Amino acid sequence: MTAIVEAHGLVKRYNGTLAVAGVDLAIGEGEIFGLVGPNGAGKTTMLRMLATLLEPTSGDAEIAGASIRRNPQAVRRVIGFMPDAFGVYDDMKVWEYLDFFGRCYGLGPAQRKRMIGDLLELVDLAAKRDAYVLSLSRGMQQRLCLAHALVHDPQVLLLDEPASGLDPRARVELRELLRELRSLGKTIVISSHILPELEELCTSVAIVDRGRVLASGTISDIGQRLRVGEVLRIKVLGDEDRVEAARAWFEGRSDVASASRDGSGEIEIGFRGDETGAAALLAAAIRSKIPVVSYSPAATDLQELFLQVTDRDDAVADGTQA
Repeated sequence: MTAIVEAHGLVKRYNGTLAVAGVDLAIGEGEIFGLVGPNGAGKTTMLRMLATLLEPTSGDAEIAGASIRRNPQAVRRVIGFMPDAFGVYDDMKVWEYLDFFGRCYGLGPAQRKRMIGDLLELVDLAAKRDAYVLSLSRGMQQRLCLAHALVHDPQVLLLDEPASGLDPRARVELRELLRELRSLGKTIVISSHILPELEELCTSVAIVDRGRVLASGTISDIGQRLRVGEVLRIKVLGDEDRVEAARAWFEGRSDVASASRDGSGEIEIGFRGDETGAAALLAAAIRSKIPVVSYSPAATDLQELFLQVTDRDDAVADGTQA
């Protein structure tokens, strides 16, 4: 996948405090890429540097081939930025708000009229066209600000905590809108400390803490790098005795580190091998007349990965792990 956003050694210091500590990133075109981390991890500073609102202390980044340091104007033409705390003009109507920013981007009257209609349809605010911004709910204002970021049809969207303060319904609506934007060819970089939100939405993530990227990639890729082997979940047909016999059979294998049963009766094993070995294990189970109904890798939870990565990093920082 072609990278549309690349960062190389990005560093930002504030009066001696290291906020971002040498970040490298590569974000593929058309991805929804999540920056995952607690408040204060450096996510907002990273996004503001990518948006050319903060100059890096050192390092650089390119967005669609343009350098944030050498050619910030070119970067601004291809990005749309939505900050975590945004300002809206309460005494404006919804259409006037978008028209104002269309004028700022140099769009002509016909372009602005078409843009306003298209964006209000996209963010489901067409019925609120003549409403005052002040009268909109928090979720509607959030969608309006996303429309503002899209006024000039950017290739890349940088969204800082876009779900902050939204109720559950508004979060679902926002997720669906972001998926639609991806289907239209946008690359979306989104930061959040709400891990379940990103797990459902993102194609790839970067786990960020104390200004550093501790791990990046798809959730499954990060999970595989963190553990040796695989966790497999196996469902076996039969009564209690038959399931227990199957568990004991798996536990007796030299390539199985552990085999236990969860609350649903499925067998969960810690497998020491790779995918080829997992296929061989299934074939051996079938030859042994074990009635396997389902056999799959255990799903990796983003929150679990975040805890593993940050715990490991803490151990390294404390000198307790090489």
